[in-house]
Amino acid sequence: MCGIAGFTTHRHAPDQPEAALQRMNHALTHRGPDAEGTYSDPAVRLGHRRLSILDLAGGAQPM
Repeated sequence: MCGIAGFTTHRHAPDQPEAALQRMNHALTHRGPDAEGTYSDPAVRLGHRRLSILDLAGGAQPM
């Protein structure tokens, strides 16, 4: 099973949002050890982990 994590940064954001996102994404390693990705902009931080089950070569997502 894959996993996603994220938070908005317009209010009570962590002091170091990139480090917080990396910790969150690392905590999801058991949900998907095959790939990971992050997306960041001034308002939002998103991360994901991928578990490759189907379409191993072509199933990678754009994040």
